Amino acid sequence: MSSVSEPLVAVARRSGPLKGRLRAPGDKSMSHRALIFGLLAVGETRIEGLLEGEDVLATARACAALGAEVERLGEGSWRVRGVGVGGLRSPDAPLDFGNAGTGSRLMMGVVGGHPISATFDGDASLRSRPMRRILDPLALMGAEVTASAEGGRLPLTLKGPETALPITYETPMPSAQVKSAVLLAGLNAPGVTTVIEREATRDHTERMLRAFGAEVTVEPHGAHGRLIRLVGQPELKPAEVRVPADPSSAAFPLVAALIAPGSKVTLEGVMTNPLRTGLMLTLTEMGADITAENLREEGGEEVADLVVRAGPLKGVDVPPERAPTMIDEYPILAVAAAFAEGETRMRGLHELTVKESDRLAAVHAGLVANGVDARIEGDDLIVRGQARAPGGGAPVRTHLDHRIAMSFLVMGLGADAPVTVDDATMIATSFPTFLPLMTGLGAEMETKA
Repeated sequence: MSSVSEPLVAVARRSGPLKGRLRAPGDKSMSHRALIFGLLAVGETRIEGLLEGEDVLATARACAALGAEVERLGEGSWRVRGVGVGGLRSPDAPLDFGNAGTGSRLMMGVVGGHPISATFDGDASLRSRPMRRILDPLALMGAEVTASAEGGRLPLTLKGPETALPITYETPMPSAQVKSAVLLAGLNAPGVTTVIEREATRDHTERMLRAFGAEVTVEPHGAHGRLIRLVGQPELKPAEVRVPADPSSAAFPLVAALIAPGSKVTLEGVMTNPLRTGLMLTLTEMGADITAENLREEGGEEVADLVVRAGPLKGVDVPPERAPTMIDEYPILAVAAAFAEGETRMRGLHELTVKESDRLAAVHAGLVANGVDARIEGDDLIVRGQARAPGGGAPVRTHLDHRIAMSFLVMGLGADAPVTVDDATMIATSFPTFLPLMTGLGAEMETKA
């Protein structure tokens, strides 16, 4: 079980214009997957630009526990010597994933397809998160939960089958984690494993499967979905992976530049995968001045430098089918909406209730406490902006959620009064350099004892 650290209170206050260039940390989704595919390949995989936050480091330790040689060569530079599909060993101790929902769920897929047993654990936040959505399809493939906390939550012990069964599985909700877990388990199943998505979710797993030599096909399904087929039991070949900047992390300095008058910030090398650009699309609809320059490809993904200038925003209606392309960005979008003119309605946000915290409730509470007109209707969050700075001045409970902490610190940069968050410790899970990089742009942020 992860150790408990003392809360680190942080405060942000109205700043002058933000100026400069910034590269957000490596994409968290790709970082987890690069390590895992390095484990499952035969030979040495080299990774550059790896996010070295606590979540990803937990996945690196789990890969080592399952038999890989994992070595840090320098900042963001890692080497993984894998054991190949079918070559995993049972770990000697529980796999502690800390706060890493993605790492734990993807690794359940890996373990669930192999004839090994592993115990999964994490911090208080991860222990509260639902795992049935992963365990249900793995059970169809022959995996068995031999011990768990109430409701199939962590800590739990998962035992894979002697031979995993290939299945056809339609995901009950849009979830790249569920899709990826089934595909990862299907790697060690004979035959073809098929996943059907009614709403297309981020496709890093499919892209990386191809890069490592797996046979995977993707075709449209229905109005917004995809059908993915994977041929099992390949010999994955090691690859060179360059991880682009994480759009979910870049979202915080991006919105900060939009709301701090006079700002101009360039965000370097941000992934622009179409299944990850929902926030940029929505902010552009709101009138945001965002220009993509130097479009190129890194690590098999489209990337660009984003030039962001401050300016007025207006409220918009965000359709529910956009949620899978921006599920982690709704907290910071809600902050942008607080500075906009008119009503922004974010529809279909049920998935936010089962993230690191109940993000829907936490965002709403933080907004209202700081003088923003906001309400929840069913699974929708409605924010009515007044085209001026919110009042601020109130403390915000983060519920151990890094994105809540960063979102409300960004709000403080434009609010009338400083905004305080009760704990910034968890920011290290995804964006360990957030505070120094933001202050380097001119943001007034600091931690308090």
